[in-house]
Amino acid sequence: MIVPIFIPMAHSSGWSTRRRAEEWAKLARTPWKTLRERQDALVRKLIQERVYPFSAHYRRLMDEQRIDPRSIRSVDDLRRLPFTTKQDLLTSAGNEERRRDFVLAPSPELVRKHWPWHKKLNLLSAAGKEDLRREYTPNFVTFTTGRSSEPVAFAYTPHDLEALLKVGGRMLDVHAIHDPQARIVNVFPFAPHLAFWQATFAGFETGRFVLSTGGGKVMGTSGNIRLVDRMQPAVLIGTPGFLYHLLRQAQDEGKRFTKVERVILGAEKVPSGLKKKIAETLAEMGSTQAVVSGTYGFTEARMAYSECPTPHDASSGYHTYPDLCVFEVVDPVSGEPVREGEKGELVYTPLDGRGTTVLRYRTGDLAVGGMQTEPCPWCGRTVPRIHSDLRRVSDQRALNLTKIRGTLVDLSAMGTLLSGLPDVLEWQVAIAKLHDDPLELDVFTVRVSLRAGAEQVAARERIRRELHDTLEVSPNAIEVHTNAQMLEFLGMETELKEKRFLDLRPKA
Repeated sequence: MIVPIFIPMAHSSGWSTRRRAEEWAKLARTPWKTLRERQDALVRKLIQERVYPFSAHYRRLMDEQRIDPRSIRSVDDLRRLPFTTKQDLLTSAGNEERRRDFVLAPSPELVRKHWPWHKKLNLLSAAGKEDLRREYTPNFVTFTTGRSSEPVAFAYTPHDLEALLKVGGRMLDVHAIHDPQARIVNVFPFAPHLAFWQATFAGFETGRFVLSTGGGKVMGTSGNIRLVDRMQPAVLIGTPGFLYHLLRQAQDEGKRFTKVERVILGAEKVPSGLKKKIAETLAEMGSTQAVVSGTYGFTEARMAYSECPTPHDASSGYHTYPDLCVFEVVDPVSGEPVREGEKGELVYTPLDGRGTTVLRYRTGDLAVGGMQTEPCPWCGRTVPRIHSDLRRVSDQRALNLTKIRGTLVDLSAMGTLLSGLPDVLEWQVAIAKLHDDPLELDVFTVRVSLRAGAEQVAARERIRRELHDTLEVSPNAIEVHTNAQMLEFLGMETELKEKRFLDLRPKA
């Protein structure tokens, strides 16, 4: 089957690739104090030369709140601006008149009004006008996944695509993929989503061979296995659930993936227990030195961040790019900043973006260990790192499991626990109402498939005990299904992401 796919124009010459690699090598080991000073200067340019002049949303917001753009002169000054939320984006997307309000859109009038004379001089020539057009005209788009709300489009300009190339090269460097002949197989699903394109652009930037299969939806698990078996790549990239499933089935078929050195996981949380199971499966298939690492990315950032290689029971945290973005960590309730290393919600601001640009965007992701700015103990890079234990604010749910009081259940922690259990191959949690009555108690069921030879009664008891001891909740039922049934429940070959949590409760 031939799958037509549009590839946006993104050329990276050998000279520019080398220059960007050299810049990153220097930046990644620059002292943090110097990096923060650079960020302060970038914030000033961001607000005064791009966002206030060319963003209809933020110009209107700052005018309404009487915030002088010249008063935003440092990272700390960003706190004077209100947060941007997913709801702000949805509201704008649903209003035809304001759909493009978050897209930077210069016009001759806005340039004349807001830019200093020395920047306007360049626009007197035809070449200068064309440079401005290419810098700010969107020519590519990705979308949020839309699982909990309507998808939101994020526009890229040629300038942003250059950044996507740059970040792709940085990610492979952080993952220590230095062999220019390394073959990479990307099993992210074909989609206008960040994960697929970030992996693809890493190949464009570095010149490495990246073969994208489209994941289970395009070739099925068997087709992906045949391709990986034929390619014998050094690197596998994909979602944790699908890659683990692919490796298990390949192992059952007697395949040997002896050349795999790196497994890079993205688009979902990557529990250490699942890293261990993937590494053990690869070791049994002949790849005893494989390192499993995670990435963190979200559509609104239009880039992703990587762990550097560590043992599967450790994590370096996700290495960020201080010349391209700044993260704040705030208390999810008060919105006030927390101290370094403390738990808090990640708030994102781009420093060099064009196209769709959001300031102080509340990601909804809780970093349990906050952020760290001391050098990475594993690779020595000095860029800020996001703690790898990430949880969704929305995953902290109050369930009415008894008539006494609501119980706060951390679904993210539940998923981490189930992923790490050695006897569990696949799992799903379904939340429903007793008798399907909106006014009744909540009930939740854990569905699992087990490894060959696992004893069902003992496995059920361990799942129940681990959930009770760790989360202080016990499922109403634990169902054991065949692996084929679980793959169908999860939509392993039909969904962009597996359906791990099902909320089946009727609305009152």
